[in-house]
Amino acid sequence: MDLTLIPFGLAVGILVGLTGTGGGSVMTPLLVVVFNINVTTAIGTDIAYSAVEKSVGAVRQLKAGTVDVALSTQMALGSVPGAIIGVITLKHLESTLGDAFDTVIFTLLAGALLLTGTALLARILVVPRLNDRERETVQLTRRERVGASVLGLFVGLVIGITSAGSGALIAVGLILLFRLVPHRVVGTDLFHASIVLWAAAIAHVFAGDIDYGLAGTLLIGAIPGVWVASRLSLVAPVGALRLGLAVVLVGAGLGMLQKAGVGIPDAVMVVAPAVTIAVVAGAALREIARRRAAPRPRAAAA
Repeated sequence: MDLTLIPFGLAVGILVGLTGTGGGSVMTPLLVVVFNINVTTAIGTDIAYSAVEKSVGAVRQLKAGTVDVALSTQMALGSVPGAIIGVITLKHLESTLGDAFDTVIFTLLAGALLLTGTALLARILVVPRLNDRERETVQLTRRERVGASVLGLFVGLVIGITSAGSGALIAVGLILLFRLVPHRVVGTDLFHASIVLWAAAIAHVFAGDIDYGLAGTLLIGAIPGVWVASRLSLVAPVGALRLGLAVVLVGAGLGMLQKAGVGIPDAVMVVAPAVTIAVVAGAALREIARRRAAPRPRAAAA
């Protein structure tokens, strides 16, 4: 047991409890880059640890009544087989690529990180524009059932291969495709993530990719982190936390590309996060100005 892993588990647990995202996207790069864990073991262990971690948050959300169970189940019809196919694909790549395996997985993980970071940015930028069209629950038509299953299938594949994206990618889909109100997004996202992560974790158990001691050590910090942070999420500046996480994910994605041998200039490593902050800050300022310029209800009535 490496006790230095406990603070990392605590920090990521707090992040997941506050924002509902960031578990696999943050922990897998940490295990690979900081602790030099084999990439396949890092992915499998991260998925197993995240399944337990997010289940804690999902239980709290289910008790609070913030989960759209029907929508979560429909997405799981795509994400569960997608995650299993993703794990099988990962093992196939490991057996066929030889020495090139790490480079390919680093590249795929970088793509997942950049996609997840971009999805978080889209969530920050788009949510204010959708506030007037949000709804508490979704009446699943045939079209929406198909859309939910396809979204789940895509996210399941990404999770099975890279362990990243179980929170942010689904959350953006819930906002853009189904227009759920924020508290239902968090609850439904965590509940669905726990389902698909358990499916992927079981597949990794059969594949022999999980370091149980490592997963247990991470959970020592993660479980109390999620439990406490889920209470703090009601008062914490979640928007600022998501912005910080999005910047970290973009930077981590670029770092993984460098590790894969892609020649990314150091200037890009600095400029890309800075531009990300500037874009979101500009959008936030415009939204604040729009709200201040909008007539107040009493003035509008007059």
